[in-house]
Amino acid sequence: MSTAIYPSLSGKRVVVTGGGSGIGAALVEAFVRQDAQVFFLDICDDEAQALAVRLAGARHAPRFLHCDLTDLDQVGATFAQILATSGGVDVLVNNAANDDRHTLAEITPAYWDRRIAVNLRHLLFCSQAVVPSMRSAGGGSIVNMGSVSWHLALPDLVIYETAKGGIEAMTRALARDLGGDRIRVNCVVPGGIRTPRQARLWHHPDEEARMLAAQCLKERVDPEHVAAMVLFLASDDGRMCTAHNYFVDAGWR
Repeated sequence: MSTAIYPSLSGKRVVVTGGGSGIGAALVEAFVRQDAQVFFLDICDDEAQALAVRLAGARHAPRFLHCDLTDLDQVGATFAQILATSGGVDVLVNNAANDDRHTLAEITPAYWDRRIAVNLRHLLFCSQAVVPSMRSAGGGSIVNMGSVSWHLALPDLVIYETAKGGIEAMTRALARDLGGDRIRVNCVVPGGIRTPRQARLWHHPDEEARMLAAQCLKERVDPEHVAAMVLFLASDDGRMCTAHNYFVDAGWR
């Protein structure tokens, strides 16, 4: 798939959460191709380090930092390190999430708290960490990753879907609060993306056939398609886009 090159992204300081695998890895690679300076966070060290090694020959080799986003002390320390190293952040992509299945009967208060911490809470605090440097630079772009799941009311995902619905609300609220500082906040909503994790969840041919039948476009959506939308929203070409959701789901919703 050939993709656009955005001159405005060259040299930009970019942070991608959950960047070690799946959509996150595609985001890291896409920004590296744009000649951006990329920092990516993850807890899966082996996958993340392998990605960093694979991209080490780039003009701006991406930097991997281990960070458990459910630990807000780690979040604060990691972003302090990034800011001290780079001098600021121009683009934040809040990608990290975990869509473990769960039934209503299985949910405990502790499980609720863990799932919200994994899927919603850190987006606010990562955004909070980068806003001062974006404000000083005269603007920036925050891209949050939503999910088509709650729009479709998929089963056994009530906490995940609640969090993803909250992300869309947070996007609107932050866009309003930060627009005066020329900081844009948008949400990208992926559909059924062909990642190794999703392949395990949708491995049965009948499941894949049902999903394709529901999509307007009868092709699987790949991580690179999501990355293409994120690049546009992060670039100056998307400078008048804020406070909205951008679906990359082949018309599934």
